[in-house]
Amino acid sequence: MTLDEIKQILDLVREHELAEFELEQEGVKLRVRKKGQDAPAVVVSPAHPLSMPMVAAGPPATAAATSDASPEVTETEGVELAVVKSPIVGTFYRAAEPTAAPFVTVGDTVRKNQVLCLIEAMKLMNEIVSEYDGEIVQVFVENGQPVQYGERLFAVRAR
Repeated sequence: MTLDEIKQILDLVREHELAEFELEQEGVKLRVRKKGQDAPAVVVSPAHPLSMPMVAAGPPATAAATSDASPEVTETEGVELAVVKSPIVGTFYRAAEPTAAPFVTVGDTVRKNQVLCLIEAMKLMNEIVSEYDGEIVQVFVENGQPVQYGERLFAVRAR
């Protein structure tokens, strides 16, 4: 099951306002369950965990994954800001390790293709990079919080 297929399933769940959806295909079981009015929670697991080894679907996403999330450009007080959005569903991390300094903080100058954060998805750490040269103006997500596809991560004052 590819990431695109999972995204299509999530879109269908939202479109039809389903409370729960479960699918088993080719030894992989996918369960989507809405919690109140929050975004759906997604659980992907092997259908038979003892008889099937876990295999990574592919290498972690890098700069190419960031291009999937089209950046949003907004204007605030006459200043154009570019918004970096999450290209995947996962857990947002500002640093490579819990005790390490964040990749970027508000006020930092960033260059195009510089790592801004990590998003963990299905036990893979995906680097999210800047598509702009500029300055970090705002961080929208707290460290360790879940993020959805298309959710705002950073506001960058592009140069």
